Amino acid sequence: MAASKKELFTEEQQKFSEFFKALAHPARLAIIEYIASSDSCITGDISEFLPLSRTTVNQHLAELKAAGLIQGTISGTKRYYCINTLKIEEFNNNMNKLVNKLIKTNVCCNL
Repeated sequence: MAASKKELFTEEQQKFSEFFKALAHPARLAIIEYIASSDSCITGDISEFLPLSRTTVNQHLAELKAAGLIQGTISGTKRYYCINTLKIEEFNNNMNKLVNKLIKTNVCCNL
């Protein structure tokens, strides 16, 4: 198996790519939008909202949580999730920096 080449990139690039990876699936976008529109959210509520099984929703929640985009707490048998606003702000700042770099780039072709 080929070795990972992630170490060839900056830590910032690696972290930023994890955000994109976490948001790259439409189900995860739907989940994070649903959580953002709610005061608090229970895993079961999310699986009722989406046309996915509870197991699949839990896998997507785990991806979002691993990327730090959401936070979760457990109360009894229920799990509550909310948006991790600090990570979202970090993502937003990095995205703005990237977009500004792209806009300021000298265009080599006149399309």
